[in-house]
Amino acid sequence: MRRIIESVAVFSGASSGIGDEYRKAAESLGNAIGKRGLKIVYGGGYCGLMGVIAENAGKHGSHIIGVLPSAMNTPDVRMKSVETELIIVPDMHERKSRMYSLSDAFIAAPGGIGTMEELLEIYTWLQLGYHQKNVALYNTCGYWNPLIAMIDKGTKEGFISESVRDALIIESDPDTLLDRLTEERNPLPAKHG
Repeated sequence: MRRIIESVAVFSGASSGIGDEYRKAAESLGNAIGKRGLKIVYGGGYCGLMGVIAENAGKHGSHIIGVLPSAMNTPDVRMKSVETELIIVPDMHERKSRMYSLSDAFIAAPGGIGTMEELLEIYTWLQLGYHQKNVALYNTCGYWNPLIAMIDKGTKEGFISESVRDALIIESDPDTLLDRLTEERNPLPAKHG
C-alpha cells in the first residue's frame, strides 16, 4: 500500500553553499517535485537553495505555498519569479506549525541552523507520535553525512531506538527520495526520549 502525497514541505538554506553542486541538486529536486504535480510548502524566500527548489518546482507545475513571518515579508526576501501563494504569520513558531499542517511529508535539503532545527523538530514529533508523515534527508553531496553519523552513534549508544533511526529516509537521488515518501511505514509508538 502506498501513501498519497499531495504536498511536501522542503526545508533548505537561504544560502546556496559553495560551488555549483548544491544548486544543481536543488534544481533537480525542484524539477522532480514539479513534474509529479506536488504542492511545495517552503519558507517563502527567493534566496539560496530554498528559492532554487521552489522556483524550479513552480516552473514544472507545482503549486507553491510560501510561509513567511511578518518581519521577513519584504520585497528583498519573498519569492518574485514564480507565482506563490504567500501566507504571512506572526513569528517563526507559527511558520513551522503552518508548514507542518499543510504538508503530507517533509524533506530537508542542505541548509544551515534553521534547516537543521526544522528537520530535528519534525523528526522528534514523528518519534513522539504527533504525526505519522514521512521525513527525509536529501543527502546531496554527502551534506548530511555528519548528522547521519551522529544519529547512528546515538542509536548504537542506546539513545535513539532502531525504529526511530529506520524511520528517517535518506536519499541522494530526488526521484528515489520522492518514491520513498509514498512508502507506508510502520507507525512509531508514542514515547518520550
